[in-house]
Amino acid sequence: MIKLSKMHKRLLALSAVMPIGSAIAQTAVQPQLETVTVTAQRRAENIKDVPVSVTLLKDEKLDVLLSGGQDIRVLAGKVPSLNVESSNGRTFPRFYIRGYGNTDFSTFASQPVSLVYDDVVQENGILKGYPMFDVAGVEVLRGPQGTLFGRNTPAGVVKFESEKPNTKKIEGYYNLSWATHNTINAEGAVNVPLSSEWAMRVSTLRQHRDNFVDNTFTKQNDVLEGYNEHAERVQFLYTPSTTFSALFNVHSRTTDGSARLFRANLIKKGTNDFADGYDFTKIATNGQNTQSLSTNGANARLTWDLGAVKLFSITGYEAVDDYYSRGDIDGGSPAGPGFIPFQVQTGGGLSGLHQYTQEFRVESKNAGPLNWQTGVYYFKESASGYTNNFDSNTQLQTSHLASHQNNTAAAVFGSLTYDVSDQLVLRGGVRYTNDKKDFATTARMNVTQTGPDSVDESKHKANWDMSATYKINKDVNAYARVATGFRAPSIAAASASVPITVADAETITSYEAGIKADLFNRRARASFSVYNYDVKNQQLTVVGGNSNVTKLINAAKTVGRGVEADFEAFITPDFKVTAGGSYNFTEIKDPSLSVAKCGSCTVTNPLNAAGRVVIDGNPLPQAPKYILNATARYNWALADGNLFVLTDWAYRSKINFFLYEAKEFTGKPMLEGGLRVGYNWQGGKYEVAAFGRNITNTERITGAIDFNNLTGFVNEPRQFGVQFKGGF
Repeated sequence: MIKLSKMHKRLLALSAVMPIGSAIAQTAVQPQLETVTVTAQRRAENIKDVPVSVTLLKDEKLDVLLSGGQDIRVLAGKVPSLNVESSNGRTFPRFYIRGYGNTDFSTFASQPVSLVYDDVVQENGILKGYPMFDVAGVEVLRGPQGTLFGRNTPAGVVKFESEKPNTKKIEGYYNLSWATHNTINAEGAVNVPLSSEWAMRVSTLRQHRDNFVDNTFTKQNDVLEGYNEHAERVQFLYTPSTTFSALFNVHSRTTDGSARLFRANLIKKGTNDFADGYDFTKIATNGQNTQSLSTNGANARLTWDLGAVKLFSITGYEAVDDYYSRGDIDGGSPAGPGFIPFQVQTGGGLSGLHQYTQEFRVESKNAGPLNWQTGVYYFKESASGYTNNFDSNTQLQTSHLASHQNNTAAAVFGSLTYDVSDQLVLRGGVRYTNDKKDFATTARMNVTQTGPDSVDESKHKANWDMSATYKINKDVNAYARVATGFRAPSIAAASASVPITVADAETITSYEAGIKADLFNRRARASFSVYNYDVKNQQLTVVGGNSNVTKLINAAKTVGRGVEADFEAFITPDFKVTAGGSYNFTEIKDPSLSVAKCGSCTVTNPLNAAGRVVIDGNPLPQAPKYILNATARYNWALADGNLFVLTDWAYRSKINFFLYEAKEFTGKPMLEGGLRVGYNWQGGKYEVAAFGRNITNTERITGAIDFNNLTGFVNEPRQFGVQFKGGF
């Protein structure tokens, strides 16, 4: 057996931080960063050549973030300009890119950030929470992606790609961790060649956390904040020839546990501090708390290589079998803490959702300067949702309101790439979309609905983009891009207080320029971008005020501008660092727009003659101006393996929770860090590690409910744990 040199061991551990079981080149004298390939333009390309601000997360970066059993919200702040939050806990995440997103938590809410999993859009917010496991990479595409990815992408796209089967050999991995509160994360995958033409890959995830929060009202200990999650994915690859391949994917998810814990009088009056006596491990609530979700889906991706062109067919089906979430949204009990003006307990969800998508795309393979893509797309969704109210004293249901929505969309799109010279590449694209929604109230009990029982909306729109990439030299590219996008009209269900509300379609025009460079013989890589965008008729969500309502409005205009940067480098062969950051400025521009104010908070915006809050000039909610992130990894090559230490940090500046500004509803800046110390051997095939998440035990109020009292919710607690993973 050949004994490896220390330099070779360093390369094994550091050169690309490749997946378990991957072969790693050992011939380079100095470590180099691996070439990063992305599909931001629907083709596999070097990230340096793509005229889009994009970041890729993969391999160890993802594994570190997910070691503590966290859900998709863990991506918040881990790349420039990205925030993720939820008032529904592990379900229904809301994404924001460059400060642009939507705080709507209603069943039929739409978002301007699209989530695409294995080339299939996950339109409804419930579908966006599918767990991350056995993932080849996560791409975050910033700015409008309305040409190649479609409508409802004016802010950007978060794109997941699962590891695929292969016909080469049996291989796989297993990954087990245990942490604070008996948090268990177990995942694994196995690739099985079935023949020279067929292969199968089976992936699974199991997550669990014990309840650890006491309900002091009911005198029950350890009854809240636990969860059980499991998800599965089975894929089959069929490659009968070099000119045809078919990839089939079947997946499911089941989760249950606590809904979001809303804490009454959490915020000290006149400040954004925790109220005196706050304890993360205790809550006093007289409402029930439960959440359950079951989803399933399947897709088929077919590829034909016809010589001059490649033809792609992507067929997707996603379904929510059942979703239910019930919580005490006044956050407390008559016994306190603090005063609660009125008791409010709600439950709701989806009784069923079915989404079908079909795309056909043709891609040229020209050796000359001109290449193109064109295709057609179809989307159909049918969803039934409901909301219930309960008496918190008797736990009996007091009202019920059910709604149904059909949404269909059809599009045709195309793009061109032209190599003007070896240095200059021009791109352009256009997409025409027709979108239609039919919405109706289907059942109600003890609800006197105002306004019509049904609403139909239809909108068609053409989006376009143009970009240029200039190769300054072999290592440095500069690019500029102008892009448009739109979000189809959105409809919010009625309630006892408000009728069905509709927000008209919003449109965006974005300007962006940047530089991407490989540095120091590819020992370092950097990218920098600047952008400016205008949104017309932005859809905004009004929640609360002086009653428990959710309704949609449009702002005449919203503007945003900022800068983004990514950097990674080998400082030494043993020491690798990454850093990223963004400055995102957003502003609502509509002097006529006002919203109802809360009854118990300290509003800092001016009021109009009607006593409503004027929100002109405010930033968008959940839009931090600054996001910073960094990682550092140091490796010691030992006789039989590698000892390493890795730390990662993410910071975001203050945020507004709502459209208006109030002292109590301004989230403080938040810094969270992780630490990992481990040992790997046999070329990275096996690894054992100890880790900590949120190691400084940062506690922050991350969201609130404004209609009743100073109710809010908080970030995830500190964790310490151990992990073992292996490959075969």
